[in-house]
Amino acid sequence: MHIDSAFGDLAHQLPKGLLARMERAQGTSKSIASEALPRRTFLKMSVASGFALGAYPLVAGAQGAAPAAAPDGLKPFQQPAAFVRIDKDGTVTVTVNRLEFGQGVLTALPMILAEELDADWTRVRGVHGDADAAYVDPVFGMHLTGGSGSIKHSFTQYRELGARARAMLLAAAAAQWGVDPGSLRTENGKVMGPGGKVLTYGDLAEAAMTMPVPQKVTLKEPKDFRLIGKATLRLDARAKSTGTQNFGMDMQLPGMLTAVVVHAPVFGAKLKTVNDSAAKAIPGVKAVFRMPTDRGGEGVAVVAQGYWAAKQGRDALKLEWDTAAVEKVDSVAQLASYQALAKKTGMVKFKADMAPLAKAPKKISAEFTFPYLAHAPMEPLNCTVQVTGQGPDAKVNLWLGTQMPGFDALAAAKVLEVAPNNVKVNVQMAGGGFGRRAVPTADYVVEACTVAKLARAAGLEVPVRVMWSREDDIKGGYYRPLHVHRAEIGFDAKGRVLAWDHVVVGQSIAQGTPFEGFMIKDGIDNTALEGMRDPYDVPMRLSVHHPKVNVPVLWWRSVGSTHTAYVMETLIDEIARATQQDPVAYRLQLLGDKHPRHTAALLLAVEQSGYGKRRLPAGQAWGVAVHESFDTVVAYVAEASITKGVPKLHAVTAGVHCNLAVNPKTIEAQVQGAALMGLGTCLPGAAITFKDGVVEQSNFADYIVARLPDMPRMAVHIVPSADAPTGMGEPGLPPLAPAFANAIAKLTGKTPRGLPFKLA
Repeated sequence: MHIDSAFGDLAHQLPKGLLARMERAQGTSKSIASEALPRRTFLKMSVASGFALGAYPLVAGAQGAAPAAAPDGLKPFQQPAAFVRIDKDGTVTVTVNRLEFGQGVLTALPMILAEELDADWTRVRGVHGDADAAYVDPVFGMHLTGGSGSIKHSFTQYRELGARARAMLLAAAAAQWGVDPGSLRTENGKVMGPGGKVLTYGDLAEAAMTMPVPQKVTLKEPKDFRLIGKATLRLDARAKSTGTQNFGMDMQLPGMLTAVVVHAPVFGAKLKTVNDSAAKAIPGVKAVFRMPTDRGGEGVAVVAQGYWAAKQGRDALKLEWDTAAVEKVDSVAQLASYQALAKKTGMVKFKADMAPLAKAPKKISAEFTFPYLAHAPMEPLNCTVQVTGQGPDAKVNLWLGTQMPGFDALAAAKVLEVAPNNVKVNVQMAGGGFGRRAVPTADYVVEACTVAKLARAAGLEVPVRVMWSREDDIKGGYYRPLHVHRAEIGFDAKGRVLAWDHVVVGQSIAQGTPFEGFMIKDGIDNTALEGMRDPYDVPMRLSVHHPKVNVPVLWWRSVGSTHTAYVMETLIDEIARATQQDPVAYRLQLLGDKHPRHTAALLLAVEQSGYGKRRLPAGQAWGVAVHESFDTVVAYVAEASITKGVPKLHAVTAGVHCNLAVNPKTIEAQVQGAALMGLGTCLPGAAITFKDGVVEQSNFADYIVARLPDMPRMAVHIVPSADAPTGMGEPGLPPLAPAFANAIAKLTGKTPRGLPFKLA
């Protein structure tokens, strides 16, 4: 991958926390103290409506702001000022430091804070944060919604925020009544005092904001939770189910123009000629610009009054492209080259003695293929840009659904030539993303800012909304990489693995990005291999090749586990069948007592499904898989059949071990959605392919995703736990395809060697 010129110096502007972690990964960091994040002044703003605790400045630590001292030694993300606003009527507004794009954080994080605040849940609301330093991921030290880390990383943070705000409310009440704060208690948005005295949080809000922010607070015991762990309806459910929820692409501003961009048919290609006369004649078209695009390419932007006029203008363009200087990928040739590489040992991740392989009594030789995949969120990419003022002091507002607002703000500042702290990121609700809204190059943000800059230069000093179509989205790049796996396994009659030689071939998603130093070690992008070998303690030699290809690639929901789980879980099943062992019993034997969470999730799914106890209808078979990703274990027991050569998934039972379930209803929805997305990877047509460098797919007619009729009956069961929660947005996806495949293998005697399924 190549960093866009507008983003080339991003690595020098990363938050100190992330840089420190990168340094430690390379063995150069000596002290965790270097991870201290930039701090901002604690704001005490007298607001008539109540206790307004918010991140009002446009300055963000991750955007290059100068550090400012914080009171009581607290970091910005530890101060309730940026996260809690209590109005006179008792309404509690909780600011969420993540993007809500379907995973439920706009409910779960307010639940966590409200739990410790003892708020009245019926009066709690959630809103998005921005690129302020307060809203960084407290573990990574950067603005990020990804890696299934929202609840996992912010669980303690939001509990402490709620507890600190509660302590300030208690202090305000104690001062008003002239009593010791220790004599008071809180309940459902009220402070209870001696003699039956009661003050609501709304009554106390303004006084509470003048109280010191406590450094240390005592948190509730899990047994005392009244919100956490309770199945709770999402705060955004009504708006989304009634069609009244606004998303980034719904943005409307006075005088706003809409732009669409023609991208090169081959990544990085240039324009030979542009004939825009017909486009400019379309009613409503205001301007047409030739412009640089992602990865060194060129494109043409059409700016108009509304999307339809812009699209008509774009359709009327007559363009000639120069593709001579760029690689033109062909999927057939690429697959052949990958298969040849897979026969050679690459850069070694795990070492093991392969001598026993030659003499093993039983062997499996297998090759797996996994295609490029588009993210294809329901809402295509979009970004609205408003610039006011002139020169380096100009102010910039961005409206978009983004997983990395800090990165995007830096990119916008670079393109528009303003100071980073002059960029305000207004995070909008997003209609999905699956990683596509977390791009190190900030490609679609850079594009939108470039269009806005050109428009201003042409005298169009109005907000500009740049929108991608579905076709733009599917053809526009940043895919889950194509991978080939090759495995040679030797084992004995009892299923004991003697040697496992495994080679993976696939592009690195981190190479050439600011994450390279963090994610790549000894030339190996660890995201490509996550999920390999573990939890099975088998003697494996694991190696990888990372070819460089003119196809932009990116993380995709569950990242490397999208393919590693399939390979591991189908091969484990195949060994069990070859040695005539029940696949569940064989897995339990391999897990032993070293992986209790895997065992618990698997046994829960087995028990709830009726596996081994219930007789399936004729022509159906069981399939099992279990996989850990993002510290969460998900086990599936699938029931499937094949009719006229077409596999059908009838039912799935899930066993989930995510430690403490903050909102079981959200977890159930996440597992269901991830399972359906995983099922989609199995369906014929679920692949991005290239011919002469051009993406062959353009919309859902030829790029297949799973739809509601494909959804099996599904039951989700959660292993009870009081331990701190782990990630949940992605782990439900990886084990679905192998569980389905293992059922197919029982019916046909042959394991599908890759995705999407090819049974012929």
